[in-house]
Amino acid sequence: MDWREIPSLSALRAFEATARLLSFSKAAGELNVTHAAIAQHVRGLEAEFSESLVVRAGRGIALTHAGERLAARLVAGFGEIASGVKDIRQMGVDRPLTISVTPAFATSWLMPRIGSFWSAHPDITLNISPTYNLVDLAKDNVDMAIRFGDGNWAGCDVEYLTNGDLVVVGHPDLINNPNANSMKDLTGLTWFFEKIYARERRLVVSCEGFDLDTAEVNTLASSDLVFAAVNAKLGISAITRTLIEPKINTGELQAVCVLKSEGLGYHLVTRKNFDSPSLRIFRKWLRQEAKET
Repeated sequence: MDWREIPSLSALRAFEATARLLSFSKAAGELNVTHAAIAQHVRGLEAEFSESLVVRAGRGIALTHAGERLAARLVAGFGEIASGVKDIRQMGVDRPLTISVTPAFATSWLMPRIGSFWSAHPDITLNISPTYNLVDLAKDNVDMAIRFGDGNWAGCDVEYLTNGDLVVVGHPDLINNPNANSMKDLTGLTWFFEKIYARERRLVVSCEGFDLDTAEVNTLASSDLVFAAVNAKLGISAITRTLIEPKINTGELQAVCVLKSEGLGYHLVTRKNFDSPSLRIFRKWLRQEAKET
């Protein structure tokens, strides 16, 4: 298609409305422009075609033969465009929501809660993809990513969800002190960190005045392995409070102290200005769950 042979789409849209409503004023009202703008568009098309498209008819207007032919083609053409747009929008409504989350967040925060979402919204299918890999939201067709960090993801819309404070935890039998409440109570214990967050976690712990260089530190490939090591009484770790609270509340693990991670937390990351009805519903549910945490 050579777009140079096609008149202004704004002019064609103005004429289609005029032909359908047989009124410059009504067309102007529908398109939210002035009467003069509609008239100018129609006159411009007549000049380009060297054909009259509308004529005065009493107090109104009527279409010429050329105007009727053009109007019929525009109705068909704009109708096809509208159908195509509707089909694509419906695809967005019908297809599953693809949510990329870190494995730790999926296991410890999202999955224990997701049953309430499925019960309330059985019509919305979720494709939950646990991965540490950075994703290209558009290329990978991901509707939302939930990521831990400072919220600085360029080119994306980012919304804070829940805090990133760290809790130093261990098995009660390993700590062997129900009153332990400071880092000095942990001297001599082995530490475990998840590889992807190891440098960040070590920095936060060091800022509390605890010298990890004098301790035994093991780096494991995933959060699941860190949880397993701590549960097995092999050592302690600093884990995001949001993720570990359920195990603390049940007494499976003992919280020793909280390490503030200023500016860090879990965020909802989406493409710029990207939205859908299903995504709005899921986002609202996440906010409510985080508020109740």
